Amino acid sequence: MVAKVNECARVLRMHGEVLPLRHASRELVRELGFLQEREPASGLSHSHCHALMEVEARPGLTQGELAKVLRLDKSRTSRIVAELEARGWTRADADAADKRVRRLRLTARGEEKVARVHESASQRVDAALAMLDEDGRGTVLRGMQLYAQALERSRRRGEYATRPARSADRAAIARLIRTVMPEFGAEGPGFAIVDPEVDDMPRAYAGPRSAYFVVVRGDAVVGGGGFAPLVGGDEGTCELRKMYFLPELRGLGLGRELLERCIEGARASGFTRMYLETLTAMSAARRLYERFGFEKLDAPLGATGHFGCNSFYARSLREGGARASSAGAQATQPSRRSSRRG
Repeated sequence: MVAKVNECARVLRMHGEVLPLRHASRELVRELGFLQEREPASGLSHSHCHALMEVEARPGLTQGELAKVLRLDKSRTSRIVAELEARGWTRADADAADKRVRRLRLTARGEEKVARVHESASQRVDAALAMLDEDGRGTVLRGMQLYAQALERSRRRGEYATRPARSADRAAIARLIRTVMPEFGAEGPGFAIVDPEVDDMPRAYAGPRSAYFVVVRGDAVVGGGGFAPLVGGDEGTCELRKMYFLPELRGLGLGRELLERCIEGARASGFTRMYLETLTAMSAARRLYERFGFEKLDAPLGATGHFGCNSFYARSLREGGARASSAGAQATQPSRRSSRRG
């Protein structure tokens, strides 16, 4: 169901937003002259112009840092820097602390050159903005900023992948859990951080009707989450467990992707309800759960042993509905402090 909804949303975006935005982007590139080999006012390629502007904005950055800012590979950036230095527009000074590190700065001639680039570009943008009223100018500015930020987040998200946990991930997953949970004060008795399974999550979730997934960047585990039968719960109820991310992932939509995978996996395993425990301090996580149809419960379910948690949610996994049955959730469980597998 989640996959079908996502596909419908994608089709609607494609025709209502994606194609018109692509068309507008092409027109923008053409009007700004980016299809021309060189910027008219300076006679430089657009890559060289951008390099000069970034060295001006970040005096002392290294060649490697410049490559990241320009989104260019290191070899291409190296050639650009060499050409700028050959023309006397930039220089590379040795770092005071490490003579092997070279830091880029503009020369006086480089400052004059980049000033002409700024003047030409600013005149063109100012002339275009003059065609709009104040509200229109604000809309353009905010829209361009939002779109640039979205492109940046989308590019970063493409650096990550989600897959089932492997035995080789054991130490990395344990480190992830023990790094993230203390950020929210979730350490010590009553929290999942002390569960014995933390030391070997892939093995703990290798059994039937259980799964644990990780988000990786290359070989590095930077996020994870899974599901398993709810200890002390009924046959149809599973628990969303140990879903945590390092700060670098937050805001990239990977939490939504991982949660979808857990929901689909739990549904395929025959569960009809998913339960979770969290903390009120984890506000971003709670907003995600609520967007996915999880409803707040007045009391915990099962016997998880996590008496440190203070916020409880559940949702239906039946096709066509996300409302959770809260039957039995009104009474706290007397075995709340018992040990558990997840």
